[in-house]
Amino acid sequence: MKLIIQIPCYNEEKTLPMTLNNLPSKINGIDRIEYLIIDDGSTDDTVNVAKRSGVHHIITHNKNLGLAKAFTSGINECLKLGADIIVNTDADNQYCADDIKKLIIPILEKKADIVVGARPIEKLKHFSTIKKILQRLGSWVVRVVSGTNIPDTTCGFRAISREAAYRINVFTGYTYTLETIIQAGQENINITSIPIRVNDNLRPSRLIKNIPLYISHSTTTIFRIFMTYKPLRFFMLIGLIFFTAGLAIGIRYLYFFSVGDAGGHVQSLILAAVLLIVGFLFGMMGLLGDLVSINRKLLEDVQYKVRKYIYNKKKSNR
Repeated sequence: MKLIIQIPCYNEEKTLPMTLNNLPSKINGIDRIEYLIIDDGSTDDTVNVAKRSGVHHIITHNKNLGLAKAFTSGINECLKLGADIIVNTDADNQYCADDIKKLIIPILEKKADIVVGARPIEKLKHFSTIKKILQRLGSWVVRVVSGTNIPDTTCGFRAISREAAYRINVFTGYTYTLETIIQAGQENINITSIPIRVNDNLRPSRLIKNIPLYISHSTTTIFRIFMTYKPLRFFMLIGLIFFTAGLAIGIRYLYFFSVGDAGGHVQSLILAAVLLIVGFLFGMMGLLGDLVSINRKLLEDVQYKVRKYIYNKKKSNR
């Protein structure tokens, strides 16, 4: 059983040594542990620090592509390297590395394919009150959309089985945290969560530069994923709102028409017609989206089989 701990990095020369020093070298049930650094276009000495620290594998992006791309690059590389379990953690030593042992237990026991850490949010001193509220609200929205029960959806400290890694597709450029949970829920990937500990905050978050921007990116990500996996429900719901409003206004116009007072309400008739047409068009978009979604599922199934064949063949040749 091979475990690879991957760490996406962008200018982490100061915090990376501490993070690497805390990583486990032995875990019960694991035969081999390796470390993988994803250098996402760093302009400092991150790569050399990783080499001096004895990191087993380093992959480099020529420019900064963002956390989501770095995460995906790491997952693909871990599969190539024959990982049975992949643990993703941050380079700022935010998460307690000793909890990696707990994080992988559900996978070793075949009880889950993805395990997400749950931070003690209420006890985090570097989280402002507004940030804590938004975190709870955002996690609730993701739970509703995904149909999962993950309390801390933005936590990047997570373990992934090889089987789940075959199925992961991250198409947003901002962050993988929300998307992978929603995808797991929609694809019926067994996902669970366990409480984890955190270390002292060493630096401000680079992902959350300001709250409004973070809300905007997260909201866009959630809507985009929901449209991708549940297009019929998404567009039908919007279409139903417009159609119902148009129908109500149309009935109102018919009432005035029946009492001989339709002349002063022509605008209502026009508005009703517009709303009904818009509602119908959204319904048609939902049907078309559903057809595209079926095609996407077929392509994902083909992709899964191709990935499994290629990476298993490489693993057997190692």
